[in-house]
Amino acid sequence: MNKNLFAKTPPMGWNSYDYYDTSVNEEQIRKTAEYMAENLKEYGWEYVVVDIEWYSYDTGSQRDKYQYIPFWKVEMDEYSRLLPCVDKFPSSKGGNGFKPLADYIHSLGLKFGIHIMRGIPRQAAHEHTKILGSNVLANDIADPSNICEWNPDMYGIRPEAEGAQEYYDSIFGLYAQWGVDFIKCDDICRMDMPSAKKEIEMLYNAIQKCGREIVLSLSPGPAKIEEAWHYEKYANMWRITDDFWDRWELLLPMFWRCELWQNHVSEGCFPDCDMLTLGKLGKGFGHEWECNFSHDEQITLMTLWSIFRSPLMLGADLLQLDDWTKKLITNKDVLGLLKHSEGARQIERDDEHVIWCSKDTEDGSYYMAVFNLKEQNCDVTIPWEDVTNYGVTCRKAVELWSHEETDFTDKENVFVVSHGAKLFKIL
Repeated sequence: MNKNLFAKTPPMGWNSYDYYDTSVNEEQIRKTAEYMAENLKEYGWEYVVVDIEWYSYDTGSQRDKYQYIPFWKVEMDEYSRLLPCVDKFPSSKGGNGFKPLADYIHSLGLKFGIHIMRGIPRQAAHEHTKILGSNVLANDIADPSNICEWNPDMYGIRPEAEGAQEYYDSIFGLYAQWGVDFIKCDDICRMDMPSAKKEIEMLYNAIQKCGREIVLSLSPGPAKIEEAWHYEKYANMWRITDDFWDRWELLLPMFWRCELWQNHVSEGCFPDCDMLTLGKLGKGFGHEWECNFSHDEQITLMTLWSIFRSPLMLGADLLQLDDWTKKLITNKDVLGLLKHSEGARQIERDDEHVIWCSKDTEDGSYYMAVFNLKEQNCDVTIPWEDVTNYGVTCRKAVELWSHEETDFTDKENVFVVSHGAKLFKIL
């Protein structure tokens, strides 16, 4: 199977982490999927992803002390494979796993994804449980010195050990039976542990054997630019930043990160700017808050992610989505850049402004995103000469957020942006 055909354009969907953290349950996933199918699917939003610790019991019950309760009860089968916690996902009882939930999401015309941690459950290693397709036990392939620094659930794999690839083959075989379309693998993208690079290859090999097209997303970042070829060969998405939240000091460096990775966006290969921190966030973290970004900053976020062609994963509680945010994420002209543009380049950047350009693959026209980085409202003007240097000759444009048309004929300075960002399609 050609993994680059699994997701020819950047995946768009929703992930449970930013709102629910570890505590999301089946009812919440179903209601979110129903909202997406009814309100967002027509705009390209299609993946529903259950994030971290879907296999763990009592998640969130000790949130004052732990995000991940250390060495707690998990649901697992006899072959060392984690299963959904039946308290949170009741349809998984009787060995059903995520199949009933995946079937329901598929019935809505959507796709289903889950989060996994790199490695094998510590509980499996301690209990010496079996590995499907192998005569060895979990403790034979687990490396107790290879551990995630922030999550206590797993041991890393010893890639050279007999049974190691069989373990990954077995879990992806199970995911294929469930009907999983998307895997977000954590504790792997930065290659913090010596085995992580090889484990990425093992994930890829397992997907190739499972018989189902499963998009592979790697996190957390920042990914290593010197390993770009490796990510492109074995994954579909890889995080270029650590966890992204709704703070300007995290958004501003994304211009530099996108510039660093701009030459590595292609069919089936997408550097990932991380989730869209919009709307209501944080309930599972112990308090709920409204996105801290101003409206201008949210437009800046959506404009950069779209022209760069990052995957778009919403983190908000969709059931509380306000009208302004819904309008922001359903602009067909802006979202069209993910499917019908190429060659995005940052062509100017200083402390006050940034300019990105790309080309429409359908009609050959150009897009130009202009960002005002100043704290106060004041015009950022772009000389026409800077625009023509990119190959643009037409002097008419439509701004895709406001849908206002402009004729720049006989104007020396164009694309005036007084605050935030504007995204122009040059006609």
